[in-house]
Amino acid sequence: MNKIPPLLRFTGALAVVWLAGLTLLRAGVWLAFDEPSDPLPAGDLLRAFYLGAKFDLRLVLIILLPLLVLGPWRRLHPLRGAAAAWWRRWLTAAMTGVLFTWFVHYGFYGYLHRPLDATILRFFDNPLISAGMVWQTYPVVWGTLALALFAWLHARLVRRLQARLAAAPVPVLRRRTRAAWSAGTAVLVLLGLYGQLAWYPLRWSNAYFSTHYFAAAVTVNPVLHFFDTLKNRRVTFDKAATARHYDTMVEFLGIDEPDRARLDFTRRVDAPPRLPGRPNVVVVILESFAAYKTGLYGNPLDPTPHFDAVAREGIYFDNFFVPQPGTARSVFTFITGIPDPERIKTASRNPLVVEQHTLVADFDGYEKFYFLGGSANWGNIRGVLAANIPGLRIFEEGSYDYPRQDVWGIADHHLFLAADAVLARTRRPFFAIIQTSGNHRPYTIPDDRPGFELARRDEAELRRYGFQSLAEYNAFRYMDYSIGVLMEAARRSGWYDDTVFVFFGDHGLPGPGEHRRPADAQLGLDALRVPFVIHAPRLLGPGRVEHKVASELDVLPTLAGLILGRYRNTTLGRDLFDPRFDDSRYAFTILNSPNPQLGLIGEGHYFRIRADGSDRHLHRLDSDEPRRDLIDDPRQAVRAARMEELTRAIYETARYMLYNNKGAGS
Repeated sequence: MNKIPPLLRFTGALAVVWLAGLTLLRAGVWLAFDEPSDPLPAGDLLRAFYLGAKFDLRLVLIILLPLLVLGPWRRLHPLRGAAAAWWRRWLTAAMTGVLFTWFVHYGFYGYLHRPLDATILRFFDNPLISAGMVWQTYPVVWGTLALALFAWLHARLVRRLQARLAAAPVPVLRRRTRAAWSAGTAVLVLLGLYGQLAWYPLRWSNAYFSTHYFAAAVTVNPVLHFFDTLKNRRVTFDKAATARHYDTMVEFLGIDEPDRARLDFTRRVDAPPRLPGRPNVVVVILESFAAYKTGLYGNPLDPTPHFDAVAREGIYFDNFFVPQPGTARSVFTFITGIPDPERIKTASRNPLVVEQHTLVADFDGYEKFYFLGGSANWGNIRGVLAANIPGLRIFEEGSYDYPRQDVWGIADHHLFLAADAVLARTRRPFFAIIQTSGNHRPYTIPDDRPGFELARRDEAELRRYGFQSLAEYNAFRYMDYSIGVLMEAARRSGWYDDTVFVFFGDHGLPGPGEHRRPADAQLGLDALRVPFVIHAPRLLGPGRVEHKVASELDVLPTLAGLILGRYRNTTLGRDLFDPRFDDSRYAFTILNSPNPQLGLIGEGHYFRIRADGSDRHLHRLDSDEPRRDLIDDPRQAVRAARMEELTRAIYETARYMLYNNKGAGS
């Protein structure tokens, strides 16, 4: 060891210590978030740690590179003189920043169940709300103290290492030996930065080596992954690609008068409405309402008795999917009928695409309302709604007499009571959107909740059936209780019989649950499968279950077909009661990232592909092993090609429509 130059001994020691620490942080992700009912296979786990170590080594070398390049200069040597203190500050600041990013990675994955990426920047668009949620949910004070303690300990470690190596005898090396050490170090550093012995270097996509969704979360280094995902954020749409897929969309959407030159996707529907009169419409968007957490899905904890009763008396679609996770994306999708293709920020936050046609505006003669417990500035939802729905009245925090519960505003059952007070006074038919938010960290439940009692359940039993904690379980139950409050208030106020109620979740959440369907658990569909119910017993007759594949894109066209009959459809959805489409029911999915994962559910299968054409997969949904990839099965070639064409057609059309679907007057 004494023959190794002190600078290399210093950097080598730091590299070993840092790599060990990063490995422990990676192990923490695995221990904290691995799902016992569907654990990461041992082979995938070992590969995740192996690839993760290579990502960690790259980051370590990037931090040490200035020291290796500048350290040999006498005035900048890290073991001698004033420069030693400056290097100590740099190394400590850099590694404290790395640890902070890992803390954020833990919180980000716990919140959204995907590795930290640049989409986190969208939360800075609403800094006060985001800061409030973080403060009320995470141990900010203890985390800050832990970072301060780490910085102090790290600085002491570096100081001690500097002192020890500075006191050690300096080996006298010949020029040729010094050159050999320099060349060898340069080669090793370049290899470490390149990451692998292959034509292409180690890239972020290497972390997505497995069809098990959790593998990437264990593999990535969050610092590198964040900066990798900053790329390609300004991509808008490809008009030529939209034109190539136009004929596919003409057939899929049932466009009777196609116009290739204008790339027109409008369908003018002119048919008698399916329901008599002019019934009211109330659309309830339920926060994080995953299907597998409900009694309808077979959850034995019976968390949703009120919603289950509503569904049994209505039309319940048990194969309904939202295109993507995320509340802002889901609300935008519902309003416009276009899946949100923005790769980093959400479409609702893009000022260039605020103006959109929405079928809500076509409900002429209807009073229109939007009720939210918090602020409608969240996610720029105010802009999307107010800019495109003439006469819309927005009720938000400050509009109610009820107290604010937490960062998300007033409690859900108070929100429903406030909505009832407004709707009961309305003399014309109304179209109301009510968006809940209570089933969200920090899971605040108000003290004023007549008839609702907090449950006590064993933590192991809760996890077995889909709930991470008792607080989450009770918040989910409280949301269900609030649905009961709404329905009772509507009956009491006299507008229940003349109203079409629509309930669906804005998105699901991945999580535990041994009762989940294999495809939902293994393919991540539990983040997209949510309940969808149309409830109007007097108008629609006895309740029933519809098994056809349905999408959030279809909600507004279906309502327009029931109530309006005549309307202009610019969505990428179809009327769920139109028999023309019953032989081709699909749900498009998109997991947004710099290279989005696109998908299509239908024909008993789930097709997936990256936006750049890589990572093609085909999975059978009713299989006992749905994770098995059938893409290379020649018997599935025709189906795979058909689903790939439609997947790409919907994606390119959505990107185009985002900028070419102007407001209600166009």
